[in-house]
Amino acid sequence: MKKALGTLEKVDLREVWESENEDFTPWLAREENINKLGQKIGLDLEVEAQEKRVGKFRADILCKDINTDNWVLIENQLEKTNHGHLGQLLTYATGLDAVTIVWVAATFNEEHKATLDWLNKITDENYNFFGLEIELYKIEDSKIAPKFNLVCQPDNWSQSISREAKRIEQGEVSETKLKQYKFWTELGKELQAADTPLKLQKVYPQHWTNIAVGKTGVHLGATFNTQQERVSAQLYIIKNKNWFKELESQLLKWMDVSDFGYMTESKMLNSMFTSSMIRPKLDVPRLIVNELGFIIESNNLNASVGWRNKNETVWNVYKKNDLINPEDDFEVIVFQPGYEILIKSFKK
Repeated sequence: MKKALGTLEKVDLREVWESENEDFTPWLAREENINKLGQKIGLDLEVEAQEKRVGKFRADILCKDINTDNWVLIENQLEKTNHGHLGQLLTYATGLDAVTIVWVAATFNEEHKATLDWLNKITDENYNFFGLEIELYKIEDSKIAPKFNLVCQPDNWSQSISREAKRIEQGEVSETKLKQYKFWTELGKELQAADTPLKLQKVYPQHWTNIAVGKTGVHLGATFNTQQERVSAQLYIIKNKNWFKELESQLLKWMDVSDFGYMTESKMLNSMFTSSMIRPKLDVPRLIVNELGFIIESNNLNASVGWRNKNETVWNVYKKNDLINPEDDFEVIVFQPGYEILIKSFKK
């Protein structure tokens, strides 16, 4: 039986929020809503103040980026952007020494989008300008749902690439730092393409970075050890004792009911595989060859696959149906917890 489909209807912003100051700003400042905006721009935000006075003006919302402790200023406008709000934004940025400016409006004039793009080009990496349009939708008699559309953002990729390339030419950045920078950049692209609340913060040529998880006061800290070819992550909980206690409570409950709750990882493996037991083997992957390169078929459900050229030490993560083009002979690695690691050599 076919299911009936509803009709998506756009709702006027003023039907829900009559006043910017009294209705929309308090709504956006709530934790669940500021998190939605933060996820859209890739920042983990915590509200510090509403209607913050700057000279004779009042800034709508002042936040902190939890991962960098930098200021983030948000200006709201439930109508088409105008010169007055643009001027206020620049005044607020100067008065508060804000490094990230977020302009939320019903719609953006092309000239104002161009202005934000221009500001992102002429300012250094310490200043970022975002423009977002807010919309409301419903399906027939359903609840009304908000939607943020990103219309302007910093061109950090091109700025950083040119800046780091110049530093490398001048001998200021090592090959290791460049490798770390490229790794974090690619990870950020993967997270952005995936259906996940995880958002990588702005990347730098260094061994660590922060990842927002979509919850105020919580983030992941990731490190990349190029010598050991190892990536690790830690969970950081800042100014959120209640959430920490909730996680701790859930962990203790699991430890009490699980057979492995109080067992270390090494003891757990020893209990699963005694000296007389042999770990099961993984199936050898199959290569599909065409004129453009190779496609790797794992033949192992839920296994992780990687590949590298014979003369390389670092593995490349392989995604299903990706087309690879090795320089010469290459190796494929297949890993799955509980199984013997499989490494297979192939000729190009």
